Amino acid sequence: MRTMPAVRLGLNIDHVATLRNARGGFLPDPIRAAHIAVEAGADGITAHLREDRRHIRDEDIRRIMTEIDAPLNLEMAATEEMTVIALKTAPHACCIVPERREEITTEGGLDAAASYAKLGPIVRRLSDSGIRVSLFIDPDPRQVDGAVRVSAPVVELHTGQYCEAWLAGEKITARNELRRLARAAELAAQAGLEVHAGHGLDFDTAVHLAALPEIHELNIGHVIIGEAVFVGLPAAISRMRESIAKGVAARPSEQAQQQQQ
Repeated sequence: MRTMPAVRLGLNIDHVATLRNARGGFLPDPIRAAHIAVEAGADGITAHLREDRRHIRDEDIRRIMTEIDAPLNLEMAATEEMTVIALKTAPHACCIVPERREEITTEGGLDAAASYAKLGPIVRRLSDSGIRVSLFIDPDPRQVDGAVRVSAPVVELHTGQYCEAWLAGEKITARNELRRLARAAELAAQAGLEVHAGHGLDFDTAVHLAALPEIHELNIGHVIIGEAVFVGLPAAISRMRESIAKGVAARPSEQAQQQQQ
């Protein structure tokens, strides 16, 4: 019986911070959520330090680094301010994402293909300091090529369009978007990049993404935090881990993959 590869689960705690900030003060504490998440089986913590600090704050990042015994994936815009914070904080990984003040949540991937001059120096500075850098990109061959060009070792594929189509019951669109994700994951892996995925994933769509052989990590927040309101955070994480395991179990065998190639 062959051993299935593991897919890591990164829990995004931004929405716990959003709830805290809605009323002000210190509760609910996103760092407490991070502690519980790690104890419940999350492999790492993801947090997006936005320019306007609408949810995660600088102090949250400091506390994660000092209090949480799990890797931090710091989501950040490609700005000098965030680069300096990342270099000072030294998280395990930084995921560079596009950011606009007026958006509710990240609406798409970076244009890595057209941003070499801006992204290249940031990727080099972070990488030289020992931080593992990923680029949050749409599942587009041009963007995969752009990530290769700036020497990013990891890409995180934006799954938003797929998840929206799936939830809307648009089966043909969802099928096509999943194919786009599969092809982009394949191209990235062939180029030597590690492949992650995230944005809008739920307990069903996570199964489908985990079934892609190239996926190493899923970063998920909203649906887990939302479900935790009803069943508790450990139970919500356990359910997501079951979804991921189901997807991994559905992956084609190595022999089948070789035959397809």
